[in-house]
Amino acid sequence: MRILISLLLLLSLIYAKSSDFSIIVKKPFNNALFDITQDYDGGISAVGFSKEYKNTNNSQSKTYTNAFDYLASVSDTHGPQMHLIKIDDFANITLSKATKMSSFSEAVALVKTPSNGYFVGGHTMDGSLIILKLDSNGNTIFSKSFGTKNYDRMSKLIKLSDGGVLAVGSSTTTRSIHDKLFETGLGLNDIFLARFSKSGMMLWSKKFGTKHDDSSIDAVEARDGSILVLGTTSYDKQRDVTLMRVSQNGDKIWLKHYKSDTRITPHKIIKLRDGNFLVSLSQKDEMKRDQVRLIKFDLQNNVIIDNTINTAYASGLKDIKEYSDGTIIGVGYVKDTFNTDALVMMCDSNLQMLHQEHFGEENYDMLNAVTILENSQAAAAGIYTYKNEQNSNMWIVKINRDATIAQTSKKSMNIYDSLLELFADEIDAKKLRIKEDLTIEFLSHELLFKVGEYKLTEAQKIFLNRVSSRLVDFLYRHKEFIDTLEVNGHTSSEWSNTNFTNRYIKNAELSMQRSFETLSHIFKKQELKKQEWLSDVLKGSGLSYSKRIMHSQGENREYSRRVTFKILLKQKK
Repeated sequence: MRILISLLLLLSLIYAKSSDFSIIVKKPFNNALFDITQDYDGGISAVGFSKEYKNTNNSQSKTYTNAFDYLASVSDTHGPQMHLIKIDDFANITLSKATKMSSFSEAVALVKTPSNGYFVGGHTMDGSLIILKLDSNGNTIFSKSFGTKNYDRMSKLIKLSDGGVLAVGSSTTTRSIHDKLFETGLGLNDIFLARFSKSGMMLWSKKFGTKHDDSSIDAVEARDGSILVLGTTSYDKQRDVTLMRVSQNGDKIWLKHYKSDTRITPHKIIKLRDGNFLVSLSQKDEMKRDQVRLIKFDLQNNVIIDNTINTAYASGLKDIKEYSDGTIIGVGYVKDTFNTDALVMMCDSNLQMLHQEHFGEENYDMLNAVTILENSQAAAAGIYTYKNEQNSNMWIVKINRDATIAQTSKKSMNIYDSLLELFADEIDAKKLRIKEDLTIEFLSHELLFKVGEYKLTEAQKIFLNRVSSRLVDFLYRHKEFIDTLEVNGHTSSEWSNTNFTNRYIKNAELSMQRSFETLSHIFKKQELKKQEWLSDVLKGSGLSYSKRIMHSQGENREYSRRVTFKILLKQKK
């Protein structure tokens, strides 16, 4: 199986990137991504979960006489949180945000909104279903918890033609005669559907199933507004594939079970451009290995194509999408005796395999979701595990039409290396540092500001003249890639004889003054044509003490009084 090349650390997250467009976000404990989409600005967003650990304060220790009181006190010390990752076209992370919920939660689905925001669907660890609406920066607009009083799980969140979404999941059964939702006498575990308007109002929620153990995997909306639901029904040692059609109002039209002598696991259902539907399943072969099975059928449940793709290794496609020419891309897993790798497979419109590629290290790697991008590449999200490690990591890859991993823009990758070469003397002299997110930090004592001061010293002016002349000239020569040059002013957190409010405001003003003094000094030194260009890309801001420098003993006040530069690259359209 193909081994990914060596990886570099990037950003304050431990973040791996190579010439392959492969991004691995490494955080403590197990983490994963489950869904992915393209943003309207060309970027890529994915959701899943990361885990957080909160250290308890031993100095405030308390003696408990009741074990249950103790368990309650530590119940929120660690666990999963919904996590949103955004990346630009140059494989840079532009947003990494964990949504703090009252209960630990996992996100399993991501749907775009017209305002370039998101609907996010998931569930808490104690069995509640959650739907969130986020803006384009990942800020929560609203959060709703719903479901039954029993244990519920969400599997997908489906975008509907009216701008709303359908939550697809499962719920354990209740026998309460006072709840109208359960009057149909359902079984052990049931299919659960809930429809929401684009404003987040729940329109209806219903359960479906048999006296056996039923669960829903995925759903899709037909052209007439009805909904096809894919799931399973399990009993004894048998597991049947369940396919159900419901109306826009959630009324059951038909429900069918498909039995097989071999074990079948459904993964995904999509609507094709011709109005028909395609289902991805895994089916055991004679050697008890999973093999990919694709079934195309119409709205009346007539099978058009049924094809099993036999490969040398156990394989499954957890997500599938259709290109405009009818080609199908699928992502999932491929297994040998000791290893699980990510699988990317391309099939033609007759569901015959064209290409397949395996990616990952000698451990456990899997792709859970794929989306087709504007330029006909695809982006996939899943799980990556380093060799000789146990914890899984969040993973995003960009994929070419031949199932290979795309390359990052060589030009954008060279910006960082070129800056290192351009300022090699200053870096060696420890005058400045360049981070891989293209932040330029000044390190020398003579380049820092004294308490309360913002006017540039002669030493600062001389150094800025030397650095800015080369920096602006370099950026101007590569201006087709440059979006913004930020000049950010910073302060330490102290301000004597004042309250918290005034301390923050005074430091905010001071940081803006430091930014303006530096920005204006650089701007005045440039020739007219570069000034004209800088007027479009140069941006000053004051960050008060929000980015103060910390060390093991606390705040390093001297190094916090500074300015920094940050270069933002353009995203490809």
